[in-house]
Amino acid sequence: MKRLPRPRGAAVIDALAPTRLAGRVWLFPGDPDPLAVRPTVAVVVDERGSTLVDAGQSPAHAREIQAGLAAAGLPEPRWLVYTHHHWDHVWGACAWPGVEIVGHEAGVAPLRAEAARPWSHRYLREQVRENPLLGHSFRARALAVDCWDGFAVLPPARTFADELTLPTGVLVRHVGGRHAPDSAVVLVPDSGVLLLGDCWYPPPAHLRTPEDGPDLAMAHGLLSDDVDWYVSAHDEPVRLAEARAALTG
Repeated sequence: MKRLPRPRGAAVIDALAPTRLAGRVWLFPGDPDPLAVRPTVAVVVDERGSTLVDAGQSPAHAREIQAGLAAAGLPEPRWLVYTHHHWDHVWGACAWPGVEIVGHEAGVAPLRAEAARPWSHRYLREQVRENPLLGHSFRARALAVDCWDGFAVLPPARTFADELTLPTGVLVRHVGGRHAPDSAVVLVPDSGVLLLGDCWYPPPAHLRTPEDGPDLAMAHGLLSDDVDWYVSAHDEPVRLAEARAALTG
């Protein structure tokens, strides 16, 4: 994971270095260590206000992205789109003041339920003792959040049922699936990029059965000659030809 150098005398906040994928789409790459559960975050740049796709998995992660945006001279986000409600995609939202949070309507109820839970390191430990299957996810949460002061889980303020086009031409479309019923993909038509979140992944580990695998039918259905790049949250971006070869090979 690349980081920008910290100028002498700057605040002690690491800045993740964004990479330009294509057109207006910049990526803050996720952590390749699966134990970190830190996904890729995308920014669709626009002088009218950028669109942030997923919030980061913690306030600390969000602050690193903010520092990276400032260091790279990229416009601040005006919209924050959730690809789905899972913690590693939304827990950074409380560190993004002033953005309008957009998400599918099916994500509102689970996020309200998450918001009502008494999050703390003690609570995380208690939950893992009660259900060891939560261990991977909840230990990652404990590592991601070092201080719970000011922490909050935020449901979307603006919801949609099928699809929504933001003023900057970014299209958000509901696809659902087994990973999360509120999964949405984000298309940036002028850049030829489709941001997939986790939509084609199997269910989360604590809900997964031995029969569960990637939803290859969904992934295949998302292929289009109008899209050059496919970005999944926990994998390297792939071009259309690579995606087709992987799904048909």
